[in-house]
This record gives sequence, structure tokens and C-alpha cells, in this order.
Amino acid sequence: MASEFSVLQQPDGSGSAPEQTILLYDGVCGLCNRLVRFVLQRDRRDCFRFASLQGEVARAILRRHGLRPGQLDTLYVVLHAGQEAELLLARSEAARYIFRRLGGFWAGLSRTLGVLPVAISDWGYNRVANQRYRVFGKYDACPLPEAKDRHKFLD
Repeated sequence: MASEFSVLQQPDGSGSAPEQTILLYDGVCGLCNRLVRFVLQRDRRDCFRFASLQGEVARAILRRHGLRPGQLDTLYVVLHAGQEAELLLARSEAARYIFRRLGGFWAGLSRTLGVLPVAISDWGYNRVANQRYRVFGKYDACPLPEAKDRHKFLD
């Protein structure tokens, strides 16, 4: 829990979002694209930018962290992107961070989910991830964002 606090709380105590918070998602996954639209609608503080795991931005970030870019079953949040303090959150930890940054009800949900050990919440995350194409569908190509949101997509 201490690591979550250190990620969410800034050195000045403000708790504001780090510069360049990037959500890395599977661009052809129906569930992932719904999540992106969900975040776009609720990101009132303009905290998030987006990059599909199939794109070059995500590949470069994942390589910096010693991860294989071809794995599409994980949602990532990148904090302090491109900086020495760059941090990568994955799976349920990434989802909780997103909800926390959205505030309101969603921040409460994040705190509630935060009582579960990461191993248990990641187990649940993996069960959904393994069935996401079958349940939510798969696109042939990454859908294009609406014109008003295109500046938030990095590739």
C-alpha cells in the first residue's frame, strides 16, 4: 500500500497527476477501447494520454522496462514518461490508478479494490483478459479516436 501512496502523492503533497500519464492498451480489443472511451468521458482534469500496445510509443516504453512489446494482454499506466523516474503500472494496479485519478465514485472504487492483495486482483484481471476478445470482440485495426480527442493519442 505504501507504494500506491508514493505513486499517487507528489513530493509537494498535492496528489496531482504526474506529467505525461500514458495509458497503454490493446488497440484492437473491444474491452480496451471501451475503457479508453470511458476514461476520455470522465477525465475532467485532462490527466491521460493514450497509446496502443501495437504502436511505436508503447514498444519503446515497454523495451525500456525490459518487457516484450508483443504481449497484448496487459493494460499499463506510465507515470513520468520519458523521465528518469518513469514508472510502469500493470494490470490491476494500472486499473486502480486510473480509477483513482478519475476521482469521485471511481476513486472510492479504487480504494475498495486496493484492500485486495495485488496477487488476487491480478488473478481476477487475468481471468477477464483471457476472455476479452471472446466476450467483447476484436477489431481488425485500431479504431480512430473522435476528432476532438485525437491530440490525446500519441500514435
